[in-house]
Amino acid sequence: MKIQLRYLFLFTSLSALTVSCMEELPTRLEYEGYEYAELDENAGTWNLILMAGKEQVSIPDPAAVGSAALNQQLQEVKSKIANSTAAQRESVNYWTNNSLLRWNEIALDLSVKYNLIPGPNPDGTYTLPNPANPAATPNFPFAHPPYISRMLAYLSVAQYDGLITAWHYKKKFGRPAPYKLDPQIKSAYEENGLNSYPSDGAVVAITSRDILSVMFPLEKEYLNKLAEEHLESLVLAGINVSSDIEAGKIIGNEVSKIALARANTDGMKSAQTPKSVSDSIKNAAFQRFGWKWENMESPQRPVGLTPLFGKVKMWNVPTVEEVRPRVPPAPGSEEFNRDAEELKRFAAKLTTEQRRIANFWNDGINTYSPPGHWNRFAKEAVVKYRLSPIRTARVFAYMNMAIVDAGISCWDAKYFYHYPRPIQTIPGFKTILGTPNFPAYTSGHSTFSAAASEVLAHFFPSDATKFRKWADEAAMSRIYGGIHYRFDAEEGLAQGRAVAAFAVAKAKRDQVD
Repeated sequence: MKIQLRYLFLFTSLSALTVSCMEELPTRLEYEGYEYAELDENAGTWNLILMAGKEQVSIPDPAAVGSAALNQQLQEVKSKIANSTAAQRESVNYWTNNSLLRWNEIALDLSVKYNLIPGPNPDGTYTLPNPANPAATPNFPFAHPPYISRMLAYLSVAQYDGLITAWHYKKKFGRPAPYKLDPQIKSAYEENGLNSYPSDGAVVAITSRDILSVMFPLEKEYLNKLAEEHLESLVLAGINVSSDIEAGKIIGNEVSKIALARANTDGMKSAQTPKSVSDSIKNAAFQRFGWKWENMESPQRPVGLTPLFGKVKMWNVPTVEEVRPRVPPAPGSEEFNRDAEELKRFAAKLTTEQRRIANFWNDGINTYSPPGHWNRFAKEAVVKYRLSPIRTARVFAYMNMAIVDAGISCWDAKYFYHYPRPIQTIPGFKTILGTPNFPAYTSGHSTFSAAASEVLAHFFPSDATKFRKWADEAAMSRIYGGIHYRFDAEEGLAQGRAVAAFAVAKAKRDQVD
Protein backbone atom coordinates (compact mmCIF):
# COMPACT_ATOMS: atom_id res chain seq x y z
CA MET A 1 0.00 0.00 0.00
CA LYS A 2 1.40 3.35 -1.00
CA ILE A 3 0.15 6.83 -0.28
CA GLN A 4 1.51 9.80 -2.17
CA LEU A 5 1.13 13.27 -0.70
CA ARG A 6 1.79 15.42 -3.74
CA TYR A 7 -0.28 18.39 -4.75
CA LEU A 8 -1.12 19.89 -8.09
CA PHE A 9 -1.11 23.65 -7.72
CA LEU A 10 -3.36 26.38 -9.00
CA PHE A 11 -1.58 29.70 -9.16
CA THR A 12 -3.77 32.72 -8.62
CA SER A 13 -2.85 36.37 -8.78
CA LEU A 14 -4.66 39.64 -8.72
CA SER A 15 -2.01 41.46 -10.67
CA ALA A 16 1.70 41.34 -11.40
CA LEU A 17 2.14 43.53 -8.34
CA THR A 18 0.66 41.00 -5.92
CA VAL A 19 1.53 37.63 -7.44
CA SER A 20 4.73 37.28 -5.40
CA CYS A 21 2.73 37.67 -2.19
CA MET A 22 -0.07 35.27 -2.99
CA GLU A 23 -0.10 31.73 -1.67
CA GLU A 24 0.12 28.81 -4.06
CA LEU A 25 -3.26 27.14 -3.77
CA PRO A 26 -3.14 23.34 -3.79
CA THR A 27 -6.25 22.10 -5.51
CA ARG A 28 -5.67 18.38 -5.88
CA LEU A 29 -3.92 15.96 -3.57
CA GLU A 30 -2.17 13.24 -5.54
CA TYR A 31 -2.80 10.00 -3.67
CA GLU A 32 -3.61 6.43 -4.66
CA GLY A 33 -6.48 4.26 -3.50
CA TYR A 34 -5.49 2.77 -0.17
CA GLU A 35 -6.39 0.03 2.29
CA TYR A 36 -8.64 1.48 4.96
CA ALA A 37 -7.27 1.44 8.50
CA GLU A 38 -10.75 0.25 9.56
CA LEU A 39 -13.86 -0.75 7.61
CA ASP A 40 -16.13 0.79 10.26
CA GLU A 41 -18.66 -1.97 9.59
CA ASN A 42 -20.91 -0.76 12.43
CA ALA A 43 -21.04 2.84 11.20
CA GLY A 44 -24.67 2.32 10.28
CA THR A 45 -25.42 2.69 14.00
CA TRP A 46 -23.81 6.13 14.30
CA ASN A 47 -26.02 9.13 15.03
CA LEU A 48 -27.51 10.91 12.04
CA ILE A 49 -27.43 14.70 11.84
CA LEU A 50 -30.35 15.61 9.58
CA MET A 51 -32.33 12.45 9.09
CA ALA A 52 -34.82 10.95 11.52
CA GLY A 53 -33.85 7.28 11.09
CA LYS A 54 -31.60 4.88 9.24
CA GLU A 55 -34.45 3.69 7.00
CA GLN A 56 -36.08 7.06 6.41
CA VAL A 57 -34.87 6.45 2.87
CA SER A 58 -35.88 2.99 1.66
CA ILE A 59 -34.17 1.00 -1.07
CA PRO A 60 -35.27 -2.28 -2.70
CA ASP A 61 -33.94 -5.62 -1.50
CA PRO A 62 -30.95 -6.59 -3.68
CA ALA A 63 -30.87 -9.54 -6.04
CA ALA A 64 -29.52 -12.59 -4.22
CA VAL A 65 -26.02 -13.94 -4.76
CA GLY A 66 -26.18 -16.56 -7.50
CA SER A 67 -29.38 -15.19 -9.00
CA ALA A 68 -29.68 -14.71 -12.74
CA ALA A 69 -30.21 -10.97 -12.28
CA LEU A 70 -26.99 -10.52 -10.31
CA ASN A 71 -25.00 -12.82 -12.60
CA GLN A 72 -26.05 -10.71 -15.56
CA GLN A 73 -24.83 -7.57 -13.80
CA LEU A 74 -21.49 -9.23 -13.07
CA GLN A 75 -21.13 -10.07 -16.76
CA GLU A 76 -21.81 -6.41 -17.57
CA VAL A 77 -19.02 -5.36 -15.21
CA LYS A 78 -16.53 -7.69 -16.90
CA SER A 79 -17.54 -6.49 -20.34
CA LYS A 80 -17.21 -2.82 -19.42
CA ILE A 81 -13.81 -3.35 -17.82
CA ALA A 82 -12.57 -5.29 -20.84
CA ASN A 83 -13.67 -2.56 -23.22
CA SER A 84 -12.64 0.44 -21.11
CA THR A 85 -10.58 3.19 -22.69
CA ALA A 86 -7.38 4.77 -21.37
CA ALA A 87 -9.37 7.85 -20.36
CA GLN A 88 -11.83 5.72 -18.39
CA ARG A 89 -9.02 3.91 -16.61
CA GLU A 90 -7.47 7.24 -15.72
CA SER A 91 -10.84 8.29 -14.29
CA VAL A 92 -10.82 5.20 -12.06
CA ASN A 93 -7.39 6.24 -10.76
CA TYR A 94 -8.55 9.80 -10.18
CA TRP A 95 -11.66 9.07 -8.12
CA THR A 96 -9.94 6.42 -5.93
CA ASN A 97 -11.77 4.43 -3.27
CA ASN A 98 -12.31 7.54 -1.13
CA SER A 99 -14.01 9.81 -3.64
CA LEU A 100 -15.41 12.12 -0.97
CA LEU A 101 -11.99 13.80 -0.98
CA ARG A 102 -12.27 14.51 -4.69
CA TRP A 103 -15.69 16.12 -4.27
CA ASN A 104 -14.33 18.25 -1.46
CA GLU A 105 -11.60 19.41 -3.83
CA ILE A 106 -14.20 20.22 -6.48
CA ALA A 107 -16.08 22.30 -3.91
CA LEU A 108 -12.90 24.20 -3.07
CA ASP A 109 -12.12 24.76 -6.76
CA LEU A 110 -15.55 26.32 -7.23
CA SER A 111 -15.03 28.43 -4.12
CA VAL A 112 -11.87 29.84 -5.67
CA LYS A 113 -13.62 30.51 -8.97
CA TYR A 114 -16.54 32.37 -7.40
CA ASN A 115 -14.65 34.23 -4.66
CA LEU A 116 -14.74 37.50 -6.58
CA ILE A 117 -15.83 40.71 -4.85
CA PRO A 118 -18.37 42.53 -7.04
CA GLY A 119 -16.73 45.76 -8.19
CA PRO A 120 -18.31 49.20 -8.49
CA ASN A 121 -20.39 50.29 -11.46
CA PRO A 122 -19.16 53.26 -13.52
CA ASP A 123 -21.37 55.58 -11.47
CA GLY A 124 -19.88 54.36 -8.18
CA THR A 125 -22.84 52.21 -7.17
CA TYR A 126 -22.66 48.48 -6.52
CA THR A 127 -24.77 45.62 -7.89
CA LEU A 128 -25.03 42.44 -5.84
CA PRO A 129 -25.17 38.91 -7.30
CA ASN A 130 -28.76 37.78 -7.76
CA PRO A 131 -29.61 34.14 -6.94
CA ALA A 132 -32.78 34.45 -9.04
CA ASN A 133 -30.61 35.31 -12.07
CA PRO A 134 -27.19 33.77 -11.36
CA ALA A 135 -25.84 34.45 -14.87
CA ALA A 136 -26.34 38.21 -14.56
CA THR A 137 -23.35 40.43 -13.87
CA PRO A 138 -21.95 39.94 -11.26
CA ASN A 139 -22.46 36.19 -11.28
CA PHE A 140 -24.02 34.42 -8.32
CA PRO A 141 -22.64 33.44 -5.90
CA PHE A 142 -19.98 35.69 -4.43
CA ALA A 143 -18.23 32.89 -2.54
CA HIS A 144 -17.04 34.83 0.50
CA PRO A 145 -15.98 33.06 3.74
CA PRO A 146 -19.49 32.84 5.28
CA TYR A 147 -20.86 31.47 2.00
CA ILE A 148 -18.05 28.91 1.67
CA SER A 149 -18.39 27.78 5.29
CA ARG A 150 -22.12 27.20 4.91
CA MET A 151 -21.72 25.42 1.57
CA LEU A 152 -19.11 23.03 2.98
CA ALA A 153 -21.31 22.24 5.98
CA TYR A 154 -24.30 21.25 3.83
CA LEU A 155 -22.09 19.25 1.48
CA SER A 156 -20.39 17.37 4.31
CA VAL A 157 -23.51 16.71 6.38
CA ALA A 158 -25.42 15.37 3.35
CA GLN A 159 -22.51 13.09 2.49
CA TYR A 160 -22.29 11.88 6.09
CA ASP A 161 -25.97 11.12 6.61
CA GLY A 162 -26.07 9.43 3.22
CA LEU A 163 -23.11 7.22 4.08
CA ILE A 164 -24.48 6.27 7.50
CA THR A 165 -27.64 5.16 5.68
CA ALA A 166 -25.54 3.23 3.15
CA TRP A 167 -23.53 1.50 5.89
CA HIS A 168 -26.75 0.52 7.64
CA TYR A 169 -28.01 -1.21 4.51
CA LYS A 170 -24.60 -2.74 3.71
CA LYS A 171 -24.74 -4.61 6.99
CA LYS A 172 -28.45 -5.39 6.68
CA PHE A 173 -28.20 -6.96 3.22
CA GLY A 174 -24.58 -8.18 3.33
CA ARG A 175 -24.07 -8.47 -0.42
CA PRO A 176 -20.36 -8.79 -1.27
CA ALA A 177 -18.55 -6.69 -3.86
CA PRO A 178 -18.23 -7.94 -7.47
CA TYR A 179 -14.58 -8.88 -7.02
CA LYS A 180 -15.63 -11.17 -4.16
CA LEU A 181 -18.33 -12.84 -6.26
CA ASP A 182 -16.43 -13.41 -9.50
CA PRO A 183 -12.69 -14.24 -9.57
CA GLN A 184 -12.42 -12.76 -13.07
CA ILE A 185 -13.23 -9.32 -11.68
CA LYS A 186 -10.30 -7.54 -10.08
CA SER A 187 -10.67 -4.45 -7.92
CA ALA A 188 -8.75 -1.42 -9.14
CA TYR A 189 -8.07 -0.55 -5.51
CA GLU A 190 -7.02 -2.38 -2.36
CA GLU A 191 -9.51 -5.19 -1.75
CA ASN A 192 -11.10 -4.27 1.56
CA GLY A 193 -14.04 -6.67 1.83
CA LEU A 194 -16.62 -3.90 2.18
CA ASN A 195 -20.12 -4.97 1.14
CA SER A 196 -21.18 -3.20 -2.03
CA TYR A 197 -24.96 -2.81 -1.75
CA PRO A 198 -25.76 0.05 -1.78
CA SER A 199 -22.83 1.84 -3.41
CA ASP A 200 -21.27 4.35 -1.04
CA GLY A 201 -19.55 5.97 -4.02
CA ALA A 202 -22.91 6.61 -5.68
CA VAL A 203 -24.21 8.20 -2.48
CA VAL A 204 -21.25 10.58 -2.46
CA ALA A 205 -21.56 11.37 -6.18
CA ILE A 206 -25.26 12.26 -6.00
CA THR A 207 -25.25 14.19 -2.72
CA SER A 208 -22.22 16.15 -3.88
CA ARG A 209 -23.71 16.91 -7.28
CA ASP A 210 -27.05 17.98 -5.85
CA ILE A 211 -25.74 20.19 -3.03
CA LEU A 212 -23.07 21.86 -5.15
CA SER A 213 -25.50 22.44 -8.03
CA VAL A 214 -27.66 24.54 -5.71
CA MET A 215 -24.71 26.37 -4.18
CA PHE A 216 -23.12 27.04 -7.61
CA PRO A 217 -26.09 27.06 -10.01
CA LEU A 218 -24.07 28.04 -13.09
CA GLU A 219 -22.06 24.82 -12.69
CA LYS A 220 -24.94 22.32 -12.90
CA GLU A 221 -23.91 20.91 -16.27
CA TYR A 222 -20.28 20.59 -15.20
CA LEU A 223 -21.21 18.92 -11.92
CA ASN A 224 -23.58 16.48 -13.60
CA LYS A 225 -20.82 15.48 -16.00
CA LEU A 226 -18.47 14.84 -13.08
CA ALA A 227 -21.11 12.76 -11.29
CA GLU A 228 -21.72 10.61 -14.37
CA GLU A 229 -17.98 10.06 -14.75
CA HIS A 230 -17.72 9.13 -11.09
CA LEU A 231 -20.62 6.68 -11.28
CA GLU A 232 -19.13 5.02 -14.36
CA SER A 233 -15.79 4.63 -12.57
CA LEU A 234 -17.42 2.57 -9.80
CA VAL A 235 -18.26 -0.21 -12.26
CA LEU A 236 -14.95 0.03 -14.12
CA ALA A 237 -13.10 -0.25 -10.81
CA GLY A 238 -14.82 -3.61 -10.17
CA ILE A 239 -16.33 -2.47 -6.86
CA ASN A 240 -20.01 -2.07 -7.84
CA VAL A 241 -22.64 -3.56 -10.10
CA SER A 242 -25.44 -1.45 -11.58
CA SER A 243 -27.98 -2.25 -8.85
CA ASP A 244 -25.48 -1.14 -6.17
CA ILE A 245 -25.25 2.19 -7.91
CA GLU A 246 -28.98 2.63 -8.43
CA ALA A 247 -29.61 2.03 -4.71
CA GLY A 248 -26.88 4.52 -3.80
CA LYS A 249 -28.43 7.10 -6.12
CA ILE A 250 -31.79 6.73 -4.35
CA ILE A 251 -30.16 7.46 -1.01
CA GLY A 252 -28.17 10.37 -2.41
CA ASN A 253 -31.20 12.00 -4.01
CA GLU A 254 -33.35 11.77 -0.90
CA VAL A 255 -30.70 12.91 1.57
CA SER A 256 -29.92 15.91 -0.66
CA LYS A 257 -33.57 16.94 -0.59
CA ILE A 258 -33.58 16.88 3.20
CA ALA A 259 -30.39 18.93 3.41
CA LEU A 260 -31.57 21.48 0.86
CA ALA A 261 -34.92 21.85 2.62
CA ARG A 262 -33.00 22.98 5.71
CA ALA A 263 -30.83 25.30 3.62
CA ASN A 264 -33.92 26.91 2.14
CA THR A 265 -35.12 28.06 5.56
CA ASP A 266 -31.90 28.64 7.55
CA GLY A 267 -31.95 32.43 7.18
CA MET A 268 -29.11 32.83 4.68
CA LYS A 269 -31.41 34.51 2.16
CA SER A 270 -31.69 37.49 4.50
CA ALA A 271 -28.00 37.68 5.49
CA GLN A 272 -27.16 40.42 2.98
CA THR A 273 -29.38 43.33 4.01
CA PRO A 274 -30.61 46.52 2.39
CA LYS A 275 -28.97 49.76 3.52
CA SER A 276 -31.85 50.69 5.82
CA VAL A 277 -31.41 47.51 7.86
CA SER A 278 -27.63 47.85 7.84
CA ASP A 279 -27.89 51.44 9.09
CA SER A 280 -30.25 50.40 11.90
CA ILE A 281 -27.76 47.73 13.04
CA LYS A 282 -24.96 50.30 12.99
CA ASN A 283 -26.99 52.89 14.89
CA ALA A 284 -28.02 50.35 17.53
CA ALA A 285 -24.36 49.51 18.15
CA PHE A 286 -23.48 53.20 18.40
CA GLN A 287 -26.22 53.74 20.95
CA ARG A 288 -24.96 50.77 22.97
CA PHE A 289 -21.23 51.37 22.87
CA GLY A 290 -20.46 54.78 21.39
CA TRP A 291 -18.57 53.55 18.35
CA LYS A 292 -19.36 52.16 14.89
CA TRP A 293 -17.44 50.67 12.02
CA GLU A 294 -17.26 52.60 8.74
CA ASN A 295 -16.36 51.15 5.37
CA MET A 296 -13.11 52.80 4.24
CA GLU A 297 -13.39 51.76 0.58
CA SER A 298 -13.67 54.29 -2.21
CA PRO A 299 -16.26 54.32 -3.62
CA GLN A 300 -17.82 53.24 -0.36
CA ARG A 301 -20.04 50.17 -0.36
CA PRO A 302 -23.36 51.11 1.22
CA VAL A 303 -23.61 47.83 3.18
CA GLY A 304 -20.99 45.59 4.76
CA LEU A 305 -20.76 41.88 4.02
CA THR A 306 -23.75 39.86 5.28
CA PRO A 307 -24.80 41.88 8.37
CA LEU A 308 -27.35 39.22 9.33
CA PHE A 309 -25.20 36.13 8.83
CA GLY A 310 -25.11 36.00 12.63
CA LYS A 311 -28.84 35.15 12.52
CA VAL A 312 -28.41 32.06 10.32
CA LYS A 313 -29.50 28.79 11.95
CA MET A 314 -26.64 27.08 13.76
CA TRP A 315 -25.91 23.35 13.68
CA ASN A 316 -24.75 22.53 17.20
CA VAL A 317 -24.79 25.69 19.32
CA PRO A 318 -28.22 26.26 20.93
CA THR A 319 -28.11 30.07 20.69
CA VAL A 320 -25.51 32.44 19.34
CA GLU A 321 -25.59 34.44 22.57
CA GLU A 322 -24.04 31.47 24.39
CA VAL A 323 -20.75 32.02 22.56
CA ARG A 324 -20.87 35.81 22.15
CA PRO A 325 -17.56 37.30 23.39
CA ARG A 326 -17.07 40.06 25.94
CA VAL A 327 -17.43 43.72 25.08
CA PRO A 328 -14.24 44.85 23.32
CA PRO A 329 -12.09 47.61 24.83
CA ALA A 330 -13.24 51.10 23.99
CA PRO A 331 -11.09 53.05 21.52
CA GLY A 332 -8.70 55.18 23.57
CA SER A 333 -8.72 52.78 26.55
CA GLU A 334 -5.47 51.36 27.97
CA GLU A 335 -6.01 47.93 26.36
CA PHE A 336 -6.89 49.49 23.04
CA ASN A 337 -3.86 51.79 23.05
CA ARG A 338 -1.53 48.92 23.91
CA ASP A 339 -2.78 46.84 20.97
CA ALA A 340 -2.82 49.82 18.61
CA GLU A 341 0.82 50.53 19.43
CA GLU A 342 1.65 46.90 18.70
CA LEU A 343 0.13 47.24 15.23
CA LYS A 344 2.20 50.35 14.57
CA ARG A 345 5.38 48.50 15.53
CA PHE A 346 4.59 45.59 13.22
CA ALA A 347 3.72 47.96 10.38
CA ALA A 348 7.04 49.77 10.81
CA LYS A 349 9.20 46.65 10.93
CA LEU A 350 7.70 43.34 9.85
CA THR A 351 10.13 40.44 9.67
CA THR A 352 10.36 38.15 6.66
CA GLU A 353 8.79 35.31 8.64
CA GLN A 354 5.94 37.49 9.90
CA ARG A 355 5.25 38.65 6.34
CA ARG A 356 5.29 35.04 5.16
CA ILE A 357 2.73 34.09 7.79
CA ALA A 358 0.50 37.05 6.89
CA ASN A 359 0.59 36.09 3.21
CA PHE A 360 0.17 32.34 3.77
CA TRP A 361 -3.04 32.90 5.72
CA ASN A 362 -4.25 35.81 3.60
CA ASP A 363 -7.08 33.75 2.07
CA GLY A 364 -8.51 36.73 0.23
CA ILE A 365 -10.30 36.91 -3.10
CA ASN A 366 -9.75 34.07 -5.59
CA THR A 367 -8.95 31.68 -2.74
CA TYR A 368 -10.96 29.09 -0.84
CA SER A 369 -10.77 31.33 2.27
CA PRO A 370 -10.07 30.08 5.84
CA PRO A 371 -12.78 27.37 5.78
CA GLY A 372 -11.18 25.93 2.65
CA HIS A 373 -7.73 26.09 4.20
CA TRP A 374 -8.88 23.86 7.05
CA ASN A 375 -10.61 21.44 4.68
CA ARG A 376 -7.26 21.06 2.97
CA PHE A 377 -5.61 20.19 6.29
CA ALA A 378 -8.36 17.69 7.09
CA LYS A 379 -7.92 16.01 3.72
CA GLU A 380 -4.20 15.54 4.34
CA ALA A 381 -4.91 13.97 7.74
CA VAL A 382 -7.54 11.61 6.27
CA VAL A 383 -5.06 10.24 3.74
CA LYS A 384 -2.24 10.06 6.29
CA TYR A 385 -4.37 7.92 8.61
CA ARG A 386 -6.12 5.96 5.79
CA LEU A 387 -9.67 6.65 6.92
CA SER A 388 -12.63 4.85 5.35
CA PRO A 389 -15.16 6.94 3.39
CA ILE A 390 -17.65 6.95 6.27
CA ARG A 391 -15.05 8.06 8.80
CA THR A 392 -13.78 10.67 6.34
CA ALA A 393 -17.32 12.00 6.05
CA ARG A 394 -17.56 12.09 9.84
CA VAL A 395 -14.45 14.27 10.13
CA PHE A 396 -15.63 16.70 7.47
CA ALA A 397 -19.20 16.89 8.76
CA TYR A 398 -18.29 17.72 12.35
CA MET A 399 -15.46 20.04 11.35
CA ASN A 400 -17.52 21.97 8.80
CA MET A 401 -20.49 22.27 11.13
CA ALA A 402 -18.12 23.78 13.70
CA ILE A 403 -16.59 26.09 11.09
CA VAL A 404 -19.91 27.51 9.94
CA ASP A 405 -21.17 27.82 13.52
CA ALA A 406 -17.96 29.69 14.29
CA GLY A 407 -18.59 31.97 11.33
CA ILE A 408 -22.17 32.63 12.45
CA SER A 409 -21.03 33.45 15.98
CA CYS A 410 -18.21 35.64 14.68
CA TRP A 411 -20.56 37.62 12.41
CA ASP A 412 -22.98 38.02 15.29
CA ALA A 413 -20.19 39.66 17.28
CA LYS A 414 -19.01 41.73 14.34
CA TYR A 415 -22.34 43.43 13.81
CA PHE A 416 -23.53 43.41 17.42
CA TYR A 417 -20.42 45.31 18.52
CA HIS A 418 -19.76 47.00 15.12
CA TYR A 419 -16.16 47.60 16.11
CA PRO A 420 -14.01 49.79 13.83
CA ARG A 421 -10.95 48.45 12.02
CA PRO A 422 -7.39 49.66 12.75
CA ILE A 423 -7.37 51.59 9.47
CA GLN A 424 -10.30 53.63 10.84
CA THR A 425 -9.07 54.25 14.38
CA ILE A 426 -5.30 54.75 13.89
CA PRO A 427 -4.54 57.94 11.91
CA GLY A 428 -2.50 57.28 8.78
CA PHE A 429 -2.38 53.52 9.39
CA LYS A 430 -1.92 51.23 6.38
CA THR A 431 -2.23 47.45 6.12
CA ILE A 432 -0.23 45.09 3.92
CA LEU A 433 -3.29 43.02 2.95
CA GLY A 434 -6.19 45.42 2.45
CA THR A 435 -9.14 45.74 4.80
CA PRO A 436 -12.25 43.50 4.65
CA ASN A 437 -15.70 44.98 4.15
CA PHE A 438 -17.08 44.19 7.63
CA PRO A 439 -16.39 45.14 11.24
CA ALA A 440 -13.30 43.99 13.13
CA TYR A 441 -14.34 42.26 16.33
CA THR A 442 -13.91 39.28 16.41
CA SER A 443 -11.41 37.98 13.86
CA GLY A 444 -12.97 35.58 11.38
CA HIS A 445 -9.64 33.85 10.69
CA SER A 446 -9.19 33.26 14.42
CA THR A 447 -12.72 32.02 15.00
CA PHE A 448 -12.86 29.73 11.95
CA SER A 449 -9.39 28.33 12.68
CA ALA A 450 -9.88 27.70 16.39
CA ALA A 451 -13.13 25.82 15.74
CA ALA A 452 -11.59 23.70 12.98
CA SER A 453 -8.41 22.95 14.92
CA GLU A 454 -10.29 21.74 18.00
CA VAL A 455 -12.45 19.34 16.00
CA LEU A 456 -9.43 18.00 14.13
CA ALA A 457 -7.60 17.65 17.45
CA HIS A 458 -10.47 15.44 18.63
CA PHE A 459 -10.32 13.17 15.59
CA PHE A 460 -6.51 13.15 15.24
CA PRO A 461 -5.20 13.55 18.81
CA SER A 462 -1.59 12.78 17.89
CA ASP A 463 -1.64 15.87 15.66
CA ALA A 464 -3.53 18.10 18.11
CA THR A 465 -0.53 20.29 18.95
CA LYS A 466 0.11 20.96 15.27
CA PHE A 467 -3.48 21.90 14.53
CA ARG A 468 -3.67 24.27 17.50
CA LYS A 469 -0.37 25.87 16.55
CA TRP A 470 -1.73 26.52 13.05
CA ALA A 471 -4.86 28.13 14.52
CA ASP A 472 -2.71 30.43 16.66
CA GLU A 473 -0.62 31.28 13.61
CA ALA A 474 -3.74 32.08 11.57
CA ALA A 475 -4.84 34.46 14.33
CA MET A 476 -1.43 36.16 14.50
CA SER A 477 -1.36 36.52 10.72
CA ARG A 478 -4.17 39.08 10.89
CA ILE A 479 -2.24 41.13 13.46
CA TYR A 480 0.88 41.02 11.28
CA GLY A 481 -1.23 42.10 8.30
CA GLY A 482 -2.72 45.06 10.17
CA ILE A 483 -6.23 43.68 9.74
CA HIS A 484 -6.97 43.09 13.43
CA TYR A 485 -6.03 44.15 16.93
CA ARG A 486 -4.69 41.49 19.27
CA PHE A 487 -7.94 41.44 21.23
CA ASP A 488 -9.85 40.67 18.00
CA ALA A 489 -7.64 37.64 17.47
CA GLU A 490 -7.47 36.35 21.04
CA GLU A 491 -11.20 36.66 21.65
CA GLY A 492 -11.83 35.06 18.25
CA LEU A 493 -9.72 32.05 19.23
CA ALA A 494 -11.66 31.67 22.48
CA GLN A 495 -14.96 32.04 20.64
CA GLY A 496 -14.02 29.40 18.06
CA ARG A 497 -12.98 26.95 20.76
CA ALA A 498 -16.25 27.49 22.60
CA VAL A 499 -18.17 26.72 19.40
CA ALA A 500 -16.07 23.62 18.70
CA ALA A 501 -16.85 22.25 22.15
CA PHE A 502 -20.49 21.80 21.12
CA ALA A 503 -19.53 19.88 17.96
CA VAL A 504 -17.04 17.66 19.79
CA ALA A 505 -19.57 16.91 22.54
CA LYS A 506 -22.06 15.81 19.90
CA ALA A 507 -19.48 13.64 18.13
CA LYS A 508 -18.53 11.94 21.41
CA ARG A 509 -22.04 10.56 21.80
CA ASP A 510 -21.19 7.85 19.26
CA GLN A 511 -18.17 6.71 21.34
CA VAL A 512 -16.26 5.68 18.23
CA ASP A 513 -13.40 8.19 17.95
